Amino acid sequence: MSQAVDVVCAGIVVVDHVTAPIDQLPDPGVLLLTDGCYLTLGGCASNVSVGLARMGVATDVSGCIGDDAPGRFASEFLREAGVGVDDLICVENVLTSQSLVISVKGRDRSFIHHRGASDCFTAARMPIEKICRSKILYVGGFFLSSSLLAGELAKVFETARNAGAVTVLDVVTPGPGDYFGALKELLPSTDVFLPNHDEGKFITGIEDPLEQAHAFREAGAGCVVITQGSEGSILLTDNGRWRSDCFSFDVVDGVGSGDAFDAGFIYGLLQGGGPEECLRYGTALGGSAVRAAGATDGVFTREEAIKFLEANPLKIEQF
Repeated sequence: MSQAVDVVCAGIVVVDHVTAPIDQLPDPGVLLLTDGCYLTLGGCASNVSVGLARMGVATDVSGCIGDDAPGRFASEFLREAGVGVDDLICVENVLTSQSLVISVKGRDRSFIHHRGASDCFTAARMPIEKICRSKILYVGGFFLSSSLLAGELAKVFETARNAGAVTVLDVVTPGPGDYFGALKELLPSTDVFLPNHDEGKFITGIEDPLEQAHAFREAGAGCVVITQGSEGSILLTDNGRWRSDCFSFDVVDGVGSGDAFDAGFIYGLLQGGGPEECLRYGTALGGSAVRAAGATDGVFTREEAIKFLEANPLKIEQF
C-alpha cells in the first residue's frame, strides 16, 4: 500500500518556457533580446502540489508526462520540491505538455500551449485508493485535458467525498466550448470551486463576479471563490459571502499566482480555517508567487507565510 498523503493534486503537469518581461512583441523576422529565459515547472496540478509542499503539506501529484527530457525535468523538479511522484504516469511516444509563456511589460502574459501527455490523463488514471485516504482531492486545469470527462470525474469526486475527502476544482478554458454544461455534471460533487473572474465570465457570460458565484452555486458547487487579481476575491457559501482585498507585491512575473492562491486556500482548509482564514492564506501565497520568474519559485514557505500574515493584515468584509 502506498503512503497516505494529506492532498492529492490531479490534472495537468506542464513544463514552462518563460521569458523575462519584454517591452513589446517582436515584428516578423525580428530577433528581440530579453533579460532571461527560464525552463521551469508549470501546470495547475504540479504548481499547486509544489505550493503545498512549500507549506509543509504531504502532497502527491497525479498526472501524465511524456517519456522525454521535459518529462524527466518535471518529475525531478517535483521530487526535489518534496512532492510525491509515484502517481506521475509516463506515457510512451507522447511529448510532455509544454507552454511558452511570453511576458510583455504593461499587459497580461500570453501563452502558447501544447497539451501533450496531459491530454492522456483520465479519471481512471487517478489513484483512487490514495485519494480515499487523503483529506483533500484537488483537480486543476480541468477542460485542458480532453480525456478527463466531467461525468467520470464526478464519480471520482463522489467516491472521495464518501471517504471523507474534500473535493476542490479549478479550470482552464482553452477557447470556445460548452463549459457550463459539463460543470453542471461536476459541480454538485465539488466542495470548493476556484475559477478566476475571466474564466467565470467565459463560462457563464456574466460580467459581475458575485453573479458568477451565484450561478456556480446554483449549479451545485458548495463554496465558490472568484479570484480577480489585483481586485481581490469574492467567496460565496451557504453561510454567507465575503470580499477580500489583495496584498501589494513588486511584480516580476504573474505566472502561477492563481495556482499559488489555490495552494494557500487548501492550506487554510487543512488548518480547519473558515472563509476568512482560507482567503488570507490564499491571497498571501497568490501574491507571493509574482516575486520571481516562473510559477513556483516565489511562493512563500510556511514560515514566510505565517510571518507575513502576522505583519500584514488583510481587509476582508462579510457583506
